[in-house]
Amino acid sequence: MNELNNLMPINEWFKRLDSRPIIISGSSSSESEEQVLNTARQLKEIDQVKIFRSSIWKPRTNVNSFDGRGDDTLHWLNQVKLETNLLTMVEVASPKHVEMCLRHNVDILWIGSETTSNPFSIQELASALQGMNIPVMIKNPLNPDINLWIGALEQINKAGISKLAAIHCGFFPFEQTSLRNIPKWEIAIELKSRFHNLPMICNPSHIAGDKEHIQQMSQKALDLNMDGLMIESNSIPNADLSQTEQQISPSELNTILNNLVCRLSIKNNEDYNPLGQFRNQLDSIDAQFIELLAQRMNVVSEIGEYKSKQNLNILQLKRWEKVREQGTELGKSLGLSEKFLTQLLRMIHKESILIQNDVMNNKK
Repeated sequence: MNELNNLMPINEWFKRLDSRPIIISGSSSSESEEQVLNTARQLKEIDQVKIFRSSIWKPRTNVNSFDGRGDDTLHWLNQVKLETNLLTMVEVASPKHVEMCLRHNVDILWIGSETTSNPFSIQELASALQGMNIPVMIKNPLNPDINLWIGALEQINKAGISKLAAIHCGFFPFEQTSLRNIPKWEIAIELKSRFHNLPMICNPSHIAGDKEHIQQMSQKALDLNMDGLMIESNSIPNADLSQTEQQISPSELNTILNNLVCRLSIKNNEDYNPLGQFRNQLDSIDAQFIELLAQRMNVVSEIGEYKSKQNLNILQLKRWEKVREQGTELGKSLGLSEKFLTQLLRMIHKESILIQNDVMNNKK
């Protein structure tokens, strides 16, 4: 089994926190000293919260988007530590960021998805961290590439960082879904399966994209035996300049945390339950399959609208034969049986015809 070198388990490098799961919180963006301090003071009243996260430098693709307050925020974080005794945590994306954080005694660094996706940036950060004794957490890359994620972890670990953790925040969706990011829990599970000592933190705020889903995603993460949660919270959530939809107040965070159920995990010689891991992978894949199936039927409905306007027949035999042939050939190349594929494609086609028939009849 692969191992990252001298990896320190979370129960050792977070020993002083005396908390499981580890709860990390703070606003999506640090906008003013008043906002930062008020948020930290309110989070301090929640016993489970041990780490205060702060986005100082925010990567943005749109030049008009809020990109953080920069270096001034580091002075605010020193005040947070003084008043609340919370550990501070900051995202870094360049050697300069690392230098500034170390100079201002930031306790934990995290590397964002955009940076994880770029091996050149990871190499620069690894060089800046060489020989340093500071915990580093690394988010998954934007796309579901476990090898890219592992590569970033290995690069930072090779620089001598033994206090290392992964952050699962989901992956950028190429299609519209009910969540901001596709969870693809099976990738986080596979990473944890390969590296048993690697702490896994979940960011349900980024997966959800909307505060209505944060409770559900948080519970799912705990059910998958993740070691902690990073949940965004702002003392004035509606005024947040970045990702307002997923911001919650500290009081809302407290309610969510109090409603979470922390279940016992089954222990064995390998410290994880293989059957449970496989089932969790199936649950994640099934959820994605159903979402994609629903999207397919939405397109089918639009096709029904078009056929109705053009006065076309519902059944287009040549098209159905092509779909069946292509689907069968692809499935067989992936190891699925022809009998199963035939039944599956017929069921999908039957439902597609029913949907188009309903759409076209309702037009009349």
